[in-house]
Amino acid sequence: MAELDTSSGGGHKKGPGVKKSKKLSTRVDLTPMVDLGFLLITFFIFTTTMSQATAMKLILPKDADKPEDQNKAKQSGVITILLGKDNHVFYYEGELDITASNFKSSNFHDIREVLIKKKYSVAQLKDFVVILKPSEECTYKNVVDILDEMAINVCTRYALVDISSIESQLVKKSEELSAAANN
Repeated sequence: MAELDTSSGGGHKKGPGVKKSKKLSTRVDLTPMVDLGFLLITFFIFTTTMSQATAMKLILPKDADKPEDQNKAKQSGVITILLGKDNHVFYYEGELDITASNFKSSNFHDIREVLIKKKYSVAQLKDFVVILKPSEECTYKNVVDILDEMAINVCTRYALVDISSIESQLVKKSEELSAAANN
């Protein structure tokens, strides 16, 4: 609210017959402005999004007429990645043979090159499939890292599958051999 001060400044006249004009002063009450400021701050706090949720975009397969046709893939285009403990990565192409001669060891830095080579060696891109199998000793961070590699390398066809007992034994033996070699 505004208020006018109508009190005169003393009543001294300068000269005969001169009328003194009254000095008026204004005073503005800013209390309602403070209330308005707090209302605006409250409004912007409630309507502002503090942070966006981050999530990985997944490309899901289309439904097939026959369930057995949905999971078919050519063995020449399949690479299986096994995740072990201590950031160890193992892989093999196609099916795992009995002698495990195609079972190879790698790390997260070199697995990108392996994926790129395999991706471009496959005749048709729709035949390229990556099977991800985390072991029991694998950390959650390693699973997220390999899923990030799928997104970085634009691998649209991949599956996260449970590891088999034979593969788990191979991973443990390989980790023991690498630990013995490092000591």
